Amino acid sequence: MVPVLHSLSTIILIAEFVWGNLSNGLIVLKNCIDWINKKELSTVDQILIVLAISRISLIWETLIIWVKDQLISSITIEELKIIVFSFILSSHFSLWLATALSIFYLFRIPNCYWQIFLYLKWRIKQLIVHMLLGILVFLVANMIQITITLEERFYQYGGNTSVNSMETEFSILIELMLFNMTMFSIIPFSLALISFLLLIFSLWKHLQKMPLNSRGDRDPSATAHRNALRILVSFLLLYTIYFLSLLISWIAQKNQSELVHIICMITSLVYPSLHSYILILGNYKLKQTSLWVMRQLGCRMKRQNTPTT
Repeated sequence: MVPVLHSLSTIILIAEFVWGNLSNGLIVLKNCIDWINKKELSTVDQILIVLAISRISLIWETLIIWVKDQLISSITIEELKIIVFSFILSSHFSLWLATALSIFYLFRIPNCYWQIFLYLKWRIKQLIVHMLLGILVFLVANMIQITITLEERFYQYGGNTSVNSMETEFSILIELMLFNMTMFSIIPFSLALISFLLLIFSLWKHLQKMPLNSRGDRDPSATAHRNALRILVSFLLLYTIYFLSLLISWIAQKNQSELVHIICMITSLVYPSLHSYILILGNYKLKQTSLWVMRQLGCRMKRQNTPTT
């Protein structure tokens, strides 16, 4: 049963790995081409590029952790440090950049006239930059705690790097990493939730001011609200799945429940893979590019399947 479970889990992880790399790679490639051609790029496209890069890194790190977990006897203490630190770094920027994107969508809504809202709206770029710089404190604190724990455990074993000690070390580090990531995910999740609630309130206020016969698809403000809400709803839903996966995975790792830990690892990879695809569907430029790519692939496959005379 265990070999079958690992084989099935590996197939699902590889499928998520391929899908996540394709969707995030499309975002990076299209925006970089536009950046080169136009010599400029909007703030939201800049966020999308860095977000997609961080998610590609997160997807690769998840796969590496999965492989190393199966081949624990071949891992060294330095490789363990690199894997854990890279995963924390990728997860940190993936979560906070997605949160920054949610805040950016909130401030793009044009019909809110609160004084503080207008003040921040005209300074949205500086707000996001300062927020991303400020949360580096959490990243550094997380890294320092992991480093101290790793060194303490290493010296506790007297530098012994046998298979048993490395298995224990790896298990303890993964448990601590999952706990820290769960705790540090609460703040960006709360900010995204607040943005979502403010968007709902803004849309409700907007619809209250409009006559009933003009609340259709022709209203650009309502359309902007709905598009932003779709992206935020998908983000919050997938974010919740990711957050619960981290939390349950930490509990499973603590209680040494391998099956639950495997399931949580698979579900946690849904967030960086699927949400980027939803971002593509919500962005006209990226959506048209993805449709063009699929048409080109379809035409090429059709030509290959056509028998030559």
